[in-house]
Amino acid sequence: MVFIIVLIFALIVGKGLLIPLFLGGFFAILFTPLTNWLERRKFPRILAAIFSLLAMVLLVGGLLSFIISNVAEFTSDFDNVSGKISNYAKQLDEWSQSSFQYDPETRKKANTEYIKNLLTENSGSISTFAMNAVGSLSGLVLIPVFMFFFLLYRYHLTDMMVMIYRDFEPELVKKRIANLRRVIQNYIVGVGKVMVILAVLNIIVYTVLGIKHAIFFGVIGALLNIIPYVGPFFGVLLPVTYSFLTKDSLFYPIAILGAYQLIQMLEGNVLTPKIVGGNVNLNAFLTFLGLLVGGTIWGVAGMILVIPAMAILREIFELSETTKPYALLLGEEKKESENDEDKPEKE
Repeated sequence: MVFIIVLIFALIVGKGLLIPLFLGGFFAILFTPLTNWLERRKFPRILAAIFSLLAMVLLVGGLLSFIISNVAEFTSDFDNVSGKISNYAKQLDEWSQSSFQYDPETRKKANTEYIKNLLTENSGSISTFAMNAVGSLSGLVLIPVFMFFFLLYRYHLTDMMVMIYRDFEPELVKKRIANLRRVIQNYIVGVGKVMVILAVLNIIVYTVLGIKHAIFFGVIGALLNIIPYVGPFFGVLLPVTYSFLTKDSLFYPIAILGAYQLIQMLEGNVLTPKIVGGNVNLNAFLTFLGLLVGGTIWGVAGMILVIPAMAILREIFELSETTKPYALLLGEEKKESENDEDKPEKE
């Protein structure tokens, strides 16, 4: 119990350093195949790491530029928001008076100028949000630095793990580490494929409905899908709110919610099982609990990193007999058919 308290305290206090460290490791695992490919073509290790780093910076920088430029355009779309809110409040007043003989005077109580200013001021705050997610500007700079060193010293770190688990065969430890890297890579690539498909489906739906910034809403909804359970909800909340405030009919937010339900059913029952599969194979309850803990301690970054971190812990726990019960706890429960096969047959 004391160890858990000390660990949580260290995670909170060291947030500014640990978030960039873990994100750097996350990107290093993702770009390890590119680095290996360059090294097999006679690139020096340091040069291969630099090229992988540049690829990551271009990818993330391009994505952030796309998001920021689209969010900046929202300001002009909110010019008539206060009038629409007053209109909705008036309709609510009339409905309340006719149904309950009670007039709450909602439109008088609604501070429409405040709401308009709030929407306008926060429409360009995506950069602040991204900065808070990684802790600080220094944290943002440290991510590529840590990624570079992880790629450069990845074999050295493997040798260290072999020495730590010296009671095991070195080849077994290396095989486990390679398997762990492959599991995380397959998970990230699988999630990336699912996000691309979701982005295309979202964009098609929003375009058909005539929602402005359809590409932006589609991409944001797909990106937030990386956070299980809560990410998709926030992904659809933005276009629903936007259509509610900018369209003249409630049909649009209702249609977006209906399409969202269909797309999520497709994602949960077809896309994720077929593409991502059981790469991570984590207990659903502990995954949800980990998301809550990660979100509480590290915010958005914690919710993104918690699943790969739990997968890494499960593989590490598998290396030792004394820690295998914890690996079993983190993993999914075996199917009944598999359990039946393990049971001795009755004579």
